[in-house]
Amino acid sequence: MIKLLIPLFSALMLTHVSNAQHLNPVSYKDGAQQLNGLVTSNTGKNLPGVLILPAWKGIDEEAKTAALALEKQGYIAFIADIYGEGNIPADNTSASKSSGYYKTNYEAYQHRISLALDQLKKAGADTGKIAVIGYCFGGTGALEVMRAGFPVQGVVSIHGGLGKDKNRPNGEITTKVLIENPADDKGVTPEIYDALVKELNDGNADWQIITYGNSGHTFTNPKSAEYNEIMAKRAWQHTLMFLEELLN
Repeated sequence: MIKLLIPLFSALMLTHVSNAQHLNPVSYKDGAQQLNGLVTSNTGKNLPGVLILPAWKGIDEEAKTAALALEKQGYIAFIADIYGEGNIPADNTSASKSSGYYKTNYEAYQHRISLALDQLKKAGADTGKIAVIGYCFGGTGALEVMRAGFPVQGVVSIHGGLGKDKNRPNGEITTKVLIENPADDKGVTPEIYDALVKELNDGNADWQIITYGNSGHTFTNPKSAEYNEIMAKRAWQHTLMFLEELLN
């Protein structure tokens, strides 16, 4: 009897492994620059789509974990490659320089995001049900999607940089906006915060800012010394609730 059960158990294990979630690489280009994104395994099913913009060191575990979690919720998720092959930062210094370039040259950042949105649509996402979420530098990118007026249903900025150049005018905002802001983020000064609120109001946006107490900048990242498990879980639930409202 035991000998009969062993092959059955092995078959069940193989079935479980074959059905396990995974992320598939996607190669695309910006001119001559090779870009390497990742997409969930549920492509081609005309499902709501979520574009994930990673933090300042490029595609990381937090972005991958989010993509797999979103797949379980019924979304096609695509993780963008903003920097491109050969340009992935190796340390904080190079990450600061690379992300700083795109924050200053925001039109180049918006362009790289638009290319990633195209890949999400090619993966089968319903073009009328798309949202963008971003972490840190990617959270800044989510706000650039808002500012560019891309045709998405909503954006979520998770501990993102909230400021923009003072010389850039405020414009109409057509997408819904959720900003998840840690209370102790030293990069978000009162002046930056107030300017963003004015920008959102000037644009007649449907917006919400949730502030998480006792939380430093990278409060959602389990690998960060600033990780706040309770607040991170709340932030994720707020993200899911927002996406559910917009896309389902």
